Amino acid sequence: MANPRIIRRIFKSKPTIEGAGVYLKRAFGFYQVPLFDPFLLLDDFRSKNPADYVKGFPWHPHRGIETITYMLEGKVEHGDSLGNQGVITAGGVQWMTAGSGIIHKEMPSGNQHGFMGGFQLWANLPASQKMTHPRYRDITAEQIPMLHLENGVKIKIISGNIGETNGPVNDIAIDPQYLDITIPPGISHTHHLRKEYTAFAYIIAGKGLFYNQHEPLSNETLLLFGDGDTITVKTKENHVRFLLISGKPLNETIAWRGPIVMNTQAELARAFEEYQNGTFLRQTR
Repeated sequence: MANPRIIRRIFKSKPTIEGAGVYLKRAFGFYQVPLFDPFLLLDDFRSKNPADYVKGFPWHPHRGIETITYMLEGKVEHGDSLGNQGVITAGGVQWMTAGSGIIHKEMPSGNQHGFMGGFQLWANLPASQKMTHPRYRDITAEQIPMLHLENGVKIKIISGNIGETNGPVNDIAIDPQYLDITIPPGISHTHHLRKEYTAFAYIIAGKGLFYNQHEPLSNETLLLFGDGDTITVKTKENHVRFLLISGKPLNETIAWRGPIVMNTQAELARAFEEYQNGTFLRQTR
Protein backbone atom coordinates (compact mmCIF):
# COMPACT_ATOMS: atom_id res chain seq x y z
CA MET A 1 0.00 0.00 0.00
CA ALA A 2 1.36 3.40 -1.00
CA ASN A 3 2.42 5.73 1.78
CA PRO A 4 2.35 9.29 0.40
CA ARG A 5 4.95 11.78 1.59
CA ILE A 6 3.55 14.90 3.17
CA ILE A 7 5.21 18.29 2.69
CA ARG A 8 7.40 18.84 5.74
CA ARG A 9 8.70 22.33 4.95
CA ILE A 10 8.45 24.86 2.11
CA PHE A 11 11.29 27.28 1.32
CA LYS A 12 11.69 30.14 -1.16
CA SER A 13 15.19 30.56 -2.53
CA LYS A 14 16.99 33.68 -1.32
CA PRO A 15 19.45 36.00 -3.07
CA THR A 16 23.09 35.66 -2.08
CA ILE A 17 26.53 36.49 -3.50
CA GLU A 18 29.29 33.91 -3.89
CA GLY A 19 32.64 33.55 -5.62
CA ALA A 20 34.12 36.78 -6.92
CA GLY A 21 30.71 38.43 -6.99
CA VAL A 22 28.21 36.00 -8.52
CA TYR A 23 24.57 36.84 -7.80
CA LEU A 24 22.53 33.69 -7.31
CA LYS A 25 19.61 32.23 -5.37
CA ARG A 26 20.16 29.77 -2.50
CA ALA A 27 17.36 27.23 -2.09
CA PHE A 28 18.89 25.82 1.11
CA GLY A 29 22.27 25.76 2.79
CA PHE A 30 24.19 25.94 6.04
CA TYR A 31 21.30 27.08 8.22
CA GLN A 32 19.08 24.15 7.19
CA VAL A 33 21.55 21.44 8.27
CA PRO A 34 20.72 18.67 9.15
CA LEU A 35 17.20 18.86 7.65
CA PHE A 36 18.46 17.83 4.22
CA ASP A 37 21.01 15.16 5.27
CA PRO A 38 22.91 13.94 3.22
CA PHE A 39 22.58 17.12 1.12
CA LEU A 40 24.21 20.36 2.21
CA LEU A 41 23.32 23.13 -0.23
CA LEU A 42 21.45 23.89 -3.45
CA ASP A 43 22.25 27.03 -5.44
CA ASP A 44 20.25 28.33 -8.42
CA PHE A 45 22.41 30.49 -10.69
CA ARG A 46 20.02 31.24 -13.57
CA SER A 47 20.40 34.75 -15.01
CA LYS A 48 19.87 36.77 -18.19
CA ASN A 49 22.34 39.43 -17.03
CA PRO A 50 26.05 38.65 -17.62
CA ALA A 51 27.00 41.09 -14.86
CA ASP A 52 25.42 38.65 -12.39
CA TYR A 53 27.80 35.81 -13.18
CA VAL A 54 30.78 36.91 -15.29
CA LYS A 55 33.17 37.24 -12.32
CA GLY A 56 32.77 33.54 -11.63
CA PHE A 57 34.38 31.41 -8.98
CA PRO A 58 38.18 31.80 -9.01
CA TRP A 59 40.53 29.35 -7.31
CA HIS A 60 39.08 27.82 -4.13
CA PRO A 61 39.40 24.52 -2.24
CA HIS A 62 36.95 21.74 -1.46
CA ARG A 63 37.29 18.74 0.82
CA GLY A 64 34.87 16.17 2.19
CA ILE A 65 31.97 16.73 -0.24
CA GLU A 66 30.67 16.17 -3.74
CA THR A 67 29.55 19.08 -5.92
CA ILE A 68 26.99 18.36 -8.64
CA THR A 69 26.62 21.04 -11.32
CA TYR A 70 23.69 20.74 -13.76
CA MET A 71 23.62 23.26 -16.60
CA LEU A 72 20.50 24.43 -18.45
CA GLU A 73 21.94 27.34 -20.46
CA GLY A 74 25.44 28.62 -21.24
CA LYS A 75 28.53 26.82 -20.00
CA VAL A 76 31.02 26.63 -17.16
CA GLU A 77 34.72 26.22 -17.82
CA HIS A 78 36.59 24.56 -14.98
CA GLY A 79 40.17 23.71 -14.11
CA ASP A 80 42.09 22.52 -11.09
CA SER A 81 45.58 22.63 -9.63
CA LEU A 82 46.22 19.04 -10.74
CA GLY A 83 45.89 20.09 -14.38
CA ASN A 84 42.36 18.85 -15.07
CA GLN A 85 40.29 21.02 -17.40
CA GLY A 86 36.86 20.83 -18.97
CA VAL A 87 33.63 22.55 -19.94
CA ILE A 88 30.13 21.81 -18.64
CA THR A 89 27.73 22.68 -21.46
CA ALA A 90 23.94 23.14 -21.62
CA GLY A 91 22.11 20.03 -20.49
CA GLY A 92 25.27 18.50 -19.06
CA VAL A 93 26.37 17.60 -15.56
CA GLN A 94 29.62 17.53 -13.65
CA TRP A 95 29.69 15.28 -10.60
CA MET A 96 32.85 16.20 -8.72
CA THR A 97 33.99 14.18 -5.73
CA ALA A 98 36.33 16.51 -3.87
CA GLY A 99 37.34 13.81 -1.38
CA SER A 100 40.71 14.55 0.23
CA GLY A 101 41.02 17.86 -1.58
CA ILE A 102 40.64 19.82 -4.81
CA ILE A 103 41.63 23.40 -5.55
CA HIS A 104 39.72 24.52 -8.61
CA LYS A 105 38.02 27.36 -10.45
CA GLU A 106 34.64 27.58 -12.21
CA MET A 107 34.08 30.34 -14.74
CA PRO A 108 30.57 30.65 -16.26
CA SER A 109 29.59 32.25 -19.55
CA GLY A 110 26.22 32.75 -21.25
CA ASN A 111 24.78 31.51 -24.51
CA GLN A 112 24.43 33.70 -27.62
CA HIS A 113 21.70 35.69 -25.84
CA GLY A 114 23.70 36.13 -22.64
CA PHE A 115 21.57 33.59 -20.77
CA MET A 116 23.38 31.41 -18.26
CA GLY A 117 21.84 29.07 -15.80
CA GLY A 118 22.00 25.93 -13.82
CA PHE A 119 22.16 24.50 -10.35
CA GLN A 120 24.87 23.34 -7.99
CA LEU A 121 24.05 20.76 -5.34
CA TRP A 122 26.45 19.82 -2.54
CA ALA A 123 26.24 16.28 -1.20
CA ASN A 124 28.06 15.16 1.91
CA LEU A 125 30.55 12.29 1.91
CA PRO A 126 30.46 9.71 4.71
CA ALA A 127 33.35 9.78 7.20
CA SER A 128 34.78 6.66 5.57
CA GLN A 129 35.12 8.49 2.22
CA LYS A 130 36.05 12.02 3.31
CA MET A 131 39.67 11.47 2.31
CA THR A 132 39.07 9.42 -0.82
CA HIS A 133 40.96 10.32 -4.02
CA PRO A 134 39.24 13.20 -5.91
CA ARG A 135 37.51 12.44 -9.21
CA TYR A 136 35.36 14.08 -11.88
CA ARG A 137 32.47 12.66 -13.86
CA ASP A 138 31.72 14.91 -16.83
CA ILE A 139 28.40 13.96 -18.43
CA THR A 140 27.03 15.45 -21.64
CA ALA A 141 23.34 16.09 -22.29
CA GLU A 142 23.31 13.16 -24.74
CA GLN A 143 24.40 10.75 -22.01
CA ILE A 144 21.43 11.57 -19.77
CA PRO A 145 18.40 9.36 -20.56
CA MET A 146 15.00 10.96 -21.00
CA LEU A 147 11.83 8.97 -20.31
CA HIS A 148 8.66 9.95 -22.19
CA LEU A 149 5.68 8.54 -20.30
CA GLU A 150 2.26 7.87 -21.83
CA ASN A 151 0.68 10.77 -19.94
CA GLY A 152 3.16 13.22 -21.50
CA VAL A 153 5.43 13.42 -18.45
CA LYS A 154 9.15 13.72 -19.29
CA ILE A 155 11.85 12.65 -16.85
CA LYS A 156 15.60 13.15 -17.24
CA ILE A 157 17.53 10.70 -15.07
CA ILE A 158 20.87 12.14 -13.92
CA SER A 159 21.41 9.54 -11.21
CA GLY A 160 19.45 6.61 -9.85
CA ASN A 161 16.98 4.63 -11.90
CA ILE A 162 13.35 4.39 -12.92
CA GLY A 163 12.48 0.80 -13.74
CA GLU A 164 15.14 -0.55 -16.07
CA THR A 165 16.43 2.91 -17.05
CA ASN A 166 19.55 4.02 -15.20
CA GLY A 167 21.14 7.45 -15.03
CA PRO A 168 24.81 7.86 -16.00
CA VAL A 169 25.98 8.45 -12.41
CA ASN A 170 26.22 5.48 -10.07
CA ASP A 171 28.46 4.08 -7.33
CA ILE A 172 27.72 7.01 -4.97
CA ALA A 173 27.65 6.34 -1.22
CA ILE A 174 24.37 8.15 -0.56
CA ASP A 175 22.56 6.26 -3.38
CA PRO A 176 21.09 9.46 -4.86
CA GLN A 177 18.26 9.84 -7.31
CA TYR A 178 18.47 13.12 -9.25
CA LEU A 179 15.66 13.76 -11.72
CA ASP A 180 14.50 16.66 -13.90
CA ILE A 181 10.72 16.18 -14.31
CA THR A 182 8.30 18.05 -16.58
CA ILE A 183 4.54 17.48 -16.19
CA PRO A 184 2.23 18.95 -18.86
CA PRO A 185 -1.03 20.79 -18.02
CA GLY A 186 -3.97 18.84 -16.62
CA ILE A 187 -2.00 15.81 -15.44
CA SER A 188 -1.62 13.97 -12.13
CA HIS A 189 1.66 12.09 -11.77
CA THR A 190 2.81 9.84 -8.92
CA HIS A 191 6.47 9.05 -8.43
CA HIS A 192 7.82 6.30 -6.19
CA LEU A 193 10.69 6.99 -3.80
CA ARG A 194 12.70 4.90 -1.37
CA LYS A 195 11.38 4.98 2.17
CA GLU A 196 13.55 6.66 4.80
CA TYR A 197 15.52 8.59 2.16
CA THR A 198 15.61 12.37 2.37
CA ALA A 199 13.69 13.82 -0.59
CA PHE A 200 12.95 17.30 -1.88
CA ALA A 201 11.65 19.02 -5.01
CA TYR A 202 12.78 22.36 -6.41
CA ILE A 203 10.44 24.00 -8.91
CA ILE A 204 12.24 25.60 -11.87
CA ALA A 205 9.32 26.48 -14.19
CA GLY A 206 5.53 26.59 -14.28
CA LYS A 207 3.16 25.75 -11.44
CA GLY A 208 2.11 22.54 -9.71
CA LEU A 209 0.11 21.16 -6.81
CA PHE A 210 2.15 18.91 -4.55
CA TYR A 211 0.44 16.44 -2.19
CA ASN A 212 -2.61 18.20 -0.68
CA GLN A 213 -1.71 21.83 -1.41
CA HIS A 214 -4.73 23.92 -2.42
CA GLU A 215 -2.70 26.57 -4.22
CA PRO A 216 -0.12 25.73 -6.89
CA LEU A 217 3.54 26.38 -6.12
CA SER A 218 5.85 28.06 -8.61
CA ASN A 219 9.42 28.82 -9.68
CA GLU A 220 12.18 28.99 -7.02
CA THR A 221 10.11 27.11 -4.43
CA LEU A 222 11.61 24.14 -2.62
CA LEU A 223 9.57 21.44 -0.87
CA LEU A 224 11.11 19.11 1.69
CA PHE A 225 9.06 15.92 2.05
CA GLY A 226 8.41 13.76 5.07
CA ASP A 227 8.92 10.01 4.96
CA GLY A 228 6.91 7.69 2.73
CA ASP A 229 7.24 6.06 -0.66
CA THR A 230 5.31 8.26 -3.12
CA ILE A 231 4.81 11.87 -4.10
CA THR A 232 1.94 13.03 -6.30
CA VAL A 233 2.07 16.21 -8.37
CA LYS A 234 -0.90 17.69 -10.22
CA THR A 235 -1.10 20.45 -12.80
CA LYS A 236 -4.02 22.60 -13.93
CA GLU A 237 -3.70 25.05 -16.82
CA ASN A 238 0.11 25.28 -16.50
CA HIS A 239 2.90 22.77 -16.85
CA VAL A 240 5.43 22.33 -14.04
CA ARG A 241 9.12 21.48 -14.19
CA PHE A 242 11.07 20.56 -11.08
CA LEU A 243 14.18 18.84 -9.84
CA LEU A 244 13.43 15.84 -7.64
CA ILE A 245 16.37 14.75 -5.50
CA SER A 246 16.63 12.04 -2.86
CA GLY A 247 19.39 10.23 -1.00
CA LYS A 248 20.25 8.06 1.99
CA PRO A 249 20.91 10.08 5.17
CA LEU A 250 24.36 9.69 6.71
CA ASN A 251 23.35 10.57 10.28
CA GLU A 252 26.89 11.76 11.05
CA THR A 253 28.20 14.85 12.78
CA ILE A 254 29.05 17.80 10.53
CA ALA A 255 31.82 20.37 10.91
CA TRP A 256 31.41 22.88 8.06
CA ARG A 257 33.19 26.08 7.19
CA GLY A 258 33.04 27.58 3.71
CA PRO A 259 33.93 25.02 1.01
CA ILE A 260 35.10 22.29 3.40
CA VAL A 261 32.87 19.87 5.29
CA MET A 262 34.31 17.36 7.75
CA ASN A 263 33.01 15.44 10.78
CA THR A 264 34.88 17.18 13.61
CA GLN A 265 36.20 20.66 14.35
CA ALA A 266 39.70 19.18 14.63
CA GLU A 267 39.48 17.77 11.09
CA LEU A 268 38.17 21.09 9.84
CA ALA A 269 41.00 23.03 11.48
CA ARG A 270 43.54 20.59 10.04
CA ALA A 271 42.11 21.04 6.53
CA PHE A 272 42.47 24.83 6.66
CA GLU A 273 45.93 24.55 8.18
CA GLU A 274 47.00 22.27 5.33
CA TYR A 275 45.50 24.68 2.81
CA GLN A 276 47.55 27.52 4.31
CA ASN A 277 50.84 25.58 4.47
CA GLY A 278 50.58 23.98 1.03
CA THR A 279 49.95 20.36 2.02
CA PHE A 280 46.23 20.30 1.18
CA LEU A 281 46.45 18.31 -2.06
CA ARG A 282 47.12 14.58 -2.02
CA GLN A 283 47.87 12.61 -5.15
CA THR A 284 46.95 9.25 -3.67
CA ARG A 285 44.34 7.95 -1.31
